[in-house]
Amino acid sequence: MASGEIFDVTVIGSGPGGYVAAVRAGQMGLKTAVVERDPVGCGGTCLLRGCIPTKAMLYTADLLEDLRNRKEFAITADNVGLDFPGLTKRKDRIVTRLSKGIETYLFKKNKVTLFKGQGRLEGPRTVVVGGEGGETRVQTKNVLIATGSRPKAIPGIALDGRQVITSDEILQLKELPKSLIVIGAGAVGIEFGSMFARFGTQVTLIEMLPRILPLEDDEISAEAHKVLSRQMTIHVGAKTEAALKTTAGVEVGFRTAQGESKTVTADLLLVAVGRGPVTDGLNLESTRVQLDRGYVKTNTLMATDEPGLFAIGDVVAIPDRPHPQLAHLASAEGIGVVERLAGKSVDPVNYDRVPWATYCRPETAGVGLTEAEAKRRGYDVKVGRFSFGNLAKPRIVGHPEGLVKVVSEAKYDEVLGVHMVGPHVTDLISEACVALRLETTTEEMFRTIHPHPTLPEALMQAAEAVYGHAIDA
Repeated sequence: MASGEIFDVTVIGSGPGGYVAAVRAGQMGLKTAVVERDPVGCGGTCLLRGCIPTKAMLYTADLLEDLRNRKEFAITADNVGLDFPGLTKRKDRIVTRLSKGIETYLFKKNKVTLFKGQGRLEGPRTVVVGGEGGETRVQTKNVLIATGSRPKAIPGIALDGRQVITSDEILQLKELPKSLIVIGAGAVGIEFGSMFARFGTQVTLIEMLPRILPLEDDEISAEAHKVLSRQMTIHVGAKTEAALKTTAGVEVGFRTAQGESKTVTADLLLVAVGRGPVTDGLNLESTRVQLDRGYVKTNTLMATDEPGLFAIGDVVAIPDRPHPQLAHLASAEGIGVVERLAGKSVDPVNYDRVPWATYCRPETAGVGLTEAEAKRRGYDVKVGRFSFGNLAKPRIVGHPEGLVKVVSEAKYDEVLGVHMVGPHVTDLISEACVALRLETTTEEMFRTIHPHPTLPEALMQAAEAVYGHAIDA
């Protein structure tokens, strides 16, 4: 069956890249369709089983930690504890409301047509949607692939969805585990480790690389490790060798950085070693699209080798440059694609200006070049550092740990990167994003008056520290 319409653009996938691109396409007057196969609804991994449910649970972990430290805040309360089933219900309510809002409000408001079912290409101008009522052929002038990613497995360790799980299954737990092993100390592993440790679970984290959060600036990673090691046991430079399900749970064998063989047993094993692209079933073979280890190869304008066929988000590989798997990057890429289709002149994404954030406690965030990367590129680097503990507001909120680091270059004083670990830095980083977008100098940053007492004062004083005259250092 044919849809009877010819769309200007058809988006396959309704995650933060796909649905945002579709809404903007509708706003630009393009006749737009979206194909979504997930029976749960629209929103993709980020909304349904990623960013949003995870952050909802992390917020409860933050509140619980503060209430357990209630004497510090002169609060009297008895029987402070966690209602884990209640937490999962709250998380589900948030996800359901936001997902329904995409379909019932945003799509309808912007005249986006939704086709529910598995999409596949029949050449570059036809998307076949297989749903409960059979197949529908959608004719389109352009296609935008936004199918995202799924959790990776570790060779030799079988995922069973019950005891050996990924980030998908851990969000569906009905009971709080007494103990948890996490393999992988990137953003996903660290967030779940920090969350469950503060819920009261005994957490052991195993990371193959020499430090946690390996994409962060070295100093930020080290500071985060120092604080997080109070919450859980962390092994870095450790190679996982085996995982065996036993009557007691899951036993994981690993070799430490010193070469010592160790085993640890827990109720559950969370495998958090990254995510891989979802391109299976798309029938990309019917087009000129090229793949790289399953990722769709594009240029910096997100165009593939097939004219009129684009890809964005986690599913993308751009030759000779890293491509972070971040929801907000997918959104920006999608907006750029459809605005160009509508005739606007839009610059490609500057990947040196894409921020990242990890929502453990302490939070970490960064944008721009790390100190090591700036030096590798040949800059004459100047650095300023400022500790949150030197300010009033972090002590008022009870979280004085962490620091802000400003990386700049000596010749023109331009800020190259800002990196943070501490309270609410996932919000504070947005100020740095604007600063880098405007090619701010460190002097412009510290000459900007910041209100007192606030957390952003740390950013101002870190900029002052580049010149060695931070007031409160």
